Amino acid sequence: MGGVGWHSTGQGVERTVERTLGHLRTLDAAPAQPAGPLTLEDLYRQHRMRLVRLAVLLVDDAATAEDVVQEAFTGLHRHWSGLRDAAAAVGYLRTAVVNGSRSVLRRRKTAREYTPPHTTTARSAESLAMLTAEHQAVVAALGKLPPRQREVLVLRYYGGLSEAEIAEATGISRGTVKSTASRALDALQRIMTAG
Repeated sequence: MGGVGWHSTGQGVERTVERTLGHLRTLDAAPAQPAGPLTLEDLYRQHRMRLVRLAVLLVDDAATAEDVVQEAFTGLHRHWSGLRDAAAAVGYLRTAVVNGSRSVLRRRKTAREYTPPHTTTARSAESLAMLTAEHQAVVAALGKLPPRQREVLVLRYYGGLSEAEIAEATGISRGTVKSTASRALDALQRIMTAG
């Protein structure tokens, strides 16, 4: 998927992010849709791992990511009768994962105010082993971005979403998506240059 030209001077870092998260997206590609009506079980089987990877990229913790995705599917189950089609169900899940990840990050921030901060990188050895050193550096740098910046880049380059879809999933305007992406790429450039 080509870059959207969010930033002219950071195109090198944009290409690097696009390569890394595009590689992960390819690894997690959803299988072909079954014939007939889509069930909740089909959605779970087809999208669970991709949503877990999305959550891991946002919250940087595999166990928490699993919990966030499980909550998203639980919410989908509660709202199943009100959804119009499979695309709406996937959009609901994506938005639920973003919102659940935000909640986790807010709780972490509150907890850090009472206890000394600690660093955890709970990505599985398996997922990191599948990445080159360059890809690992990009994923590590993404973890240092503010949550909204990380969300926008992950949804664009891992999720493969358009600006409009990112705006819908995150509840921000398209203009804010664009400016946030630009700031995120600038920050990522600084992080990767300093590291």
